This record gives sequence, C-alpha cells and structure tokens, in this order.
Amino acid sequence: MKLPYILIIDDDIQVLRAIQRDIRNEYRNEYKVAATESAIEALEVIKELKLKNEMVALFISDQRMPEMEGIAFLEKANEIFPEAKKVLLTAYSDIDAAIKAINNVKLDYYLQKPWYPPKEKLFPVVNDLLYEWQAIYKPDQEAIRIIGFQWSPKSHRLKEFLSGNLVPYIWMDIENNAEAEKYLISANVSKSDLPLVILKDGYVMSDPTLPELAARVGLHQKATKEMYDVLIIGAGPAGLAASVYGSCEGLKTVLIERSNPGGQASSSARIENYLGFPTGLSGAELSRRAITQTLRFGTEILTPQEVKKITIKDGYKITELMDGSQIHSKAIVIATGVTYKKLEIPGLEAFTGSGVYYGAASVEAYACRNEIIYIVGGGNSACQAAMYMCKFASEVNIIIRRGALSQTAANYLVENISHTSNIHVITNTDVIACSGTSILQNITLKNVTTGEEKTVPTKALFIYIGHKPSTDWLDDLVLKNEKGYIFCGSDLLKDKSFNSLWKLNREPFMSETSVPGIFASGDVRFGAITGISSAVGEGSMAIRFVRKYLQEM
Repeated sequence: MKLPYILIIDDDIQVLRAIQRDIRNEYRNEYKVAATESAIEALEVIKELKLKNEMVALFISDQRMPEMEGIAFLEKANEIFPEAKKVLLTAYSDIDAAIKAINNVKLDYYLQKPWYPPKEKLFPVVNDLLYEWQAIYKPDQEAIRIIGFQWSPKSHRLKEFLSGNLVPYIWMDIENNAEAEKYLISANVSKSDLPLVILKDGYVMSDPTLPELAARVGLHQKATKEMYDVLIIGAGPAGLAASVYGSCEGLKTVLIERSNPGGQASSSARIENYLGFPTGLSGAELSRRAITQTLRFGTEILTPQEVKKITIKDGYKITELMDGSQIHSKAIVIATGVTYKKLEIPGLEAFTGSGVYYGAASVEAYACRNEIIYIVGGGNSACQAAMYMCKFASEVNIIIRRGALSQTAANYLVENISHTSNIHVITNTDVIACSGTSILQNITLKNVTTGEEKTVPTKALFIYIGHKPSTDWLDDLVLKNEKGYIFCGSDLLKDKSFNSLWKLNREPFMSETSVPGIFASGDVRFGAITGISSAVGEGSMAIRFVRKYLQEM
C-alpha cells in the first residue's frame, strides 16, 4: 500500500530542516515526508502527486513566505487535496491571520514557533490531526465495498449502519459505476441480489442483515461477563459520556446500541459550538473520538443490539435483548435519546430510504451532487445539514413553518446560511404531498399564510422535525410523562403514584428513575436541556449517582 504524504513548506531553511527532522523521525514508518523552501514548488509537487494517485494527509506551512503567504498556499492546496489536514506555522504577530484562516480556508490548527519540545508541543497536535484524517481516508484496495442501487432503502440501510459505526467503505452505484458490474460477474450474482457487500478478504454478502454484517466486520454483539456494575442503553453523547466516566472510574461497564453509536449527533455535518474545538468538528468525528476513548478505558460496546425488557430480581437488573440473550447488571443508565418525528404525509413512507431521509445527510451527500434538494426543519441539525449539503447539491432549500430561520436556529448558523449563495430558506411553508415511481421525484409545497400550492421536482427530501423520546420499549417499568419522557429525581415526587412505588428511606438521586438503580440521562429525561454539551454533562453526572447507588448495595 502506498504511504500518504506529509508536506512541509517554510522559506527559512533552518526551521524547515528542524521540523522536517522531527516529523520524519516520528512518522517515517507510516508516512512519506517531503519538504521544500518554495510555496510555488510545493504547488507543483502536489499537482504531480495528484496525477500519480498519491495522497497527502497533512500540510504544514509557514505563514510569512516571500513567494506566497501560507494561508494563500493552503487555500490553493485545498483545491487539490481538500481532505488533507492543514497546519499553519506562525509567529505571535500572525495569530489574528491564523484565526481568520480557520473560517476562510478551514485551517485545522495554527502552531506557534518554536514548537520545542516536540513531544509536548508538536507531536500531540500532529497525532490528533493524522488520526482524524485516517478515520475518513479510504484506501481503494483495502476498503469494504457496497454495490447497489443509489435510491434503494436497502442500500441506504447498509451505508448508514457502516457510516454510523465508523467502518470505512466504498459505495459503488450499479447504474453509474462501470467497475461495479465486474464485481457482480466475479461474485456470480445478478442485480436482483443487490445490495452486495464485498469485505476486504473477498467474502461476499448479498443483502445481509445488520447483525450478520456487524459480525463480519468485527463489531461485538455478545456480553463477555456474567455481571456488570453498570449497563448503559444507548450510545448517543449521553451514553458515550456515561461509558467513558464509568469505565475510567473502574466500573465494569457495557454499552449497547441498536444501530449507530453517536445517536443523532453522529449525523451532524459540522458542530461549531462544542467547547474546545474552535474549528468545529463533525458529529461522526466526535463519536469516533468518544468511542475510541471509552474502548481504551475498557468499555464493552455491543451493536446492533436492542433491549426487549428489563426485570428486577433482588435489586439486580436482568436485561433481555431481542436476540434472547441476557445481561446482568447492578445498575442501568437509560440514554436512548430521541428520534425525529415522522412527517405525516400520505405515501411518504414508501419513499423512505429512496429519496426521503430522516437525518443521514452526511451519508447521502455525494448522491445529491448537482441536484436540487429540500430540507424540512429549521433547528440546528437541519441548518448544519444544509451547510454540509451545499457543498454537493446545486441548490439546498430549507422549508420552515415559521417566518424566519432566526426564530429556530443558532445565530452563527443563520449568519452562515445567509452568506451561502446556494442555500435558500422557504418560510411559512409545509410539505403536503410527494410523488414518484419507485423513487421520490416531486414534492408539493403549501404556503400556510396564502394557501398557495406548487409542485417542485427533487431527488431528495431530508427531514429534521421535532423529537419524541425513544422509550416505548420501557412499557411501565419507570414513571414517564404523557409524551414518554422519563421522570427522575425531584420530578418523581410530584407524581401521585410515586410513594406506592418508592420504598427506600432516601429520595431518588437527581438522575434516578422511579426504580432504584435505574438512571436516565440526556434528551430522554424529562426536563433535560437539549444539546450535545448538555447530554455529555448528563451522562457523566449519571455515573456519579450510579457510584452512590452501588455504595448502598
């Protein structure tokens, strides 16, 4: 396999040699390291690398160079290798320019000179950026391949699952990729057998179930211990945070997820208001970091797995999964979050996965290149999806019932959208109908103020409207409100049936449900503040109370 490149540019020869030496000594086994004094020469080099089908993982460029400033160079380099990470070497006086470059050229990091000692000031930065780049880098000869029809619900299901579980794959549309047909011939299958999954070892799976695919790609679905200190249900931000804090504090922790770790947050194309990430990061990247962190501390992650029911015996919790297996634990944290509400339009369900998508913008973005698409919803998730999709689609239309986007979305997103020429906001409007043959082809819009209706063509409709808690599976195990949100802590005391259910001599902990030892965190909890940061805080807080509960046992 070809090694990707790290390219360094600095007109100061002594600085260039020093950073080249440090980078080469640390990364020579995984990357080729090239260096030059000339920004013009560097541009020629990367053009040549592109023609040779080489990859550049990281650019490190000085800002003050006589031929071209570093920011200008990185902007030109980004046109050729847009996925490469970009670091600017700066003096203290260049920091303002570097901060502006975060927005203008999507700069990933600026590094002040000098960077000594490199083990403290250089390598941690470079390690983090290279690790992030590797997560999205898909070497052609090594990736899993999915072959299918672009607008097929079955194909979408597989892509969404692998993407959500951070498993790299190459998508091959049978109708537009000449190479795809060759794989069908080699596998001795026909188009009626699609979608087809071809693993890295050549093993072929025709229309696999998600558990079958998970087993083949190395995801775990069976618990390995007889008893756990805490079982966490749901691997969104709250669940992942709970698993990190649980495992790092020495609790035997198991985390189960029915589909994709990261929850709805994992589909966010860009999160720009998360503390500590001034350049922003994608939901998938945040999920990847959290998964890596919790696995490092020893958490077991089981996916795809779904809970059937929970029973209590002598204070211990027995969780039965849909496959019939059981997990025994002392405590449980419910972090199943919320799901997008379905858009109630006759016939819409028939197009789900074949033009209509709930979330999933990052999964289907490439399929929407040069198309006119519509997004229903005016919250932050919808706006983040629009900002991402505008890089692919020729036109992105945001449909909202309100009179202005500023009534529903964060100000920074409203500002970004207002300055993006191919994003349009359609206010005071509902989607009332859809049509097509086997795939979505048209939607009908109605102005709720004037009553005017019009039908427009589109290949894709992405829905980000409202939420409902994912608690139907709980039945009456814990107290919930009429909408399904779980009562915890002091909110339980207001319920008339609480005293007949709660038999301990203490009041429930802040995130404890009506069943001692079962906790809830994140969006699923009644009264919770929505947002990724809040969910992370709630997940870590739940573990604090789990520990208090375990001390009572």
